[in-house]
Amino acid sequence: MIDRYSREIMKRIWSDDNRFRTWLQIEIKACEALCKLGQVPEAALKTIQEKANFNVERILEIEKETKHDVIAFTTCVAEYVGEASRYIHWGMTSSDVLDTSFSIQLKQAAEIILQDIDELLAVIKEKAFQYKDTVMIGRSHGIHAEPITFGLKMALWFDEMQRQKRRMQAAAENVAVGKISGAVGTFAYIPPFVEEYVCAELGLKPAPVSSQIVQRDVYAEFFCAMAQVGCSLEKFATEIRHLMRTEVSEVSEYFSPGQKGSSAMPHKKNPILSENVSGLARLLRGNALAAMENVALWHERDISHSSVERVIGPDSTIILDFMLARFMGLLKKLLVYPENMLENMNKTGGIFYSQRILLELTQRGVSREDGYRMVQRSAHAAWENRTAFVDTICRDAGVTAVIPEAEIKKLCTPDFFTRHVDTIFKRVFG
Repeated sequence: MIDRYSREIMKRIWSDDNRFRTWLQIEIKACEALCKLGQVPEAALKTIQEKANFNVERILEIEKETKHDVIAFTTCVAEYVGEASRYIHWGMTSSDVLDTSFSIQLKQAAEIILQDIDELLAVIKEKAFQYKDTVMIGRSHGIHAEPITFGLKMALWFDEMQRQKRRMQAAAENVAVGKISGAVGTFAYIPPFVEEYVCAELGLKPAPVSSQIVQRDVYAEFFCAMAQVGCSLEKFATEIRHLMRTEVSEVSEYFSPGQKGSSAMPHKKNPILSENVSGLARLLRGNALAAMENVALWHERDISHSSVERVIGPDSTIILDFMLARFMGLLKKLLVYPENMLENMNKTGGIFYSQRILLELTQRGVSREDGYRMVQRSAHAAWENRTAFVDTICRDAGVTAVIPEAEIKKLCTPDFFTRHVDTIFKRVFG
């Protein structure tokens, strides 16, 4: 279940301790591979495996002098290991550690995000079936269109989140790539076997080719996938915000006992959870843009991407984890008002039957242009005069000359619009 504990796990992924622990794993695995190649004595490897450790405070202390995080890290580890530390980081460059570690952290974060998405999908599916036959008006351009059901709206969200899940899965797979290929990616001092071994041990794929770094399009894809998930969550939240407006009042966020909506107006119940989601989606999109800006670097590498990734890595994954948790909690407790949906649908006096009559006229020999003018005239009159559409159009002699009044009334039934709901649900849910 998505809760505060899961968000704590996400934050721990980006902690100094986990970052340095991952670096240490990479360095030890590289030593193991070099030992298999006969370049590190077995005794030295055993010492490294047994003694290699670090202290976060000590690393930060050394970094104040070196102004280089990886050197500070290897210096700290050397204080634990002793003489055998000369084999640590042998033939490697800082980005071998940094990029491989970044991929591991993003992979760990993706596992949590994908679990979140699965839990949200389950909630959306439950709501879809709960409200499968709850009729409401569909809207286009914010204006009444034709009837749908609230369950169909949920089915649409479910289908969209399924696509977002697949995008995240693909991005998580593609970002799980490491490189241990040296200063400019040529394996000049460290054989390709080391990269293959380290990546296999850590659940990554070796980059087929690299410069000093893993190419940033790999990471850009990941951040764009997260931003797309955020876009869908914002879309859903925006819909809830619209449906919660006082003039609509078809759904509402749960308002807990003792909750306050406004410091000035005691009557207020505001869609604050949905608004949170909408706002945070903007950060995800901004971070995705920053990730795309990181793709174009100078030659084999410059450092302009580094500061960006130290911010957007933890920020985007923590934000998306929070958004998914927030929206799932919102949806679980969402209040739905079917009676208001029905009342709103009937406010226009049934003018949403206009297309039904138009198509029937064309079936009976009237041109589409003539039929459109006839039906539009009655629909606008019904809306302006606040009369029932059926009564208004039945007073149009041109229409009743083609479709008898009794047949017009039979055509104007709401279940016509929802008769294929079960078919759509089978398509979506199987």
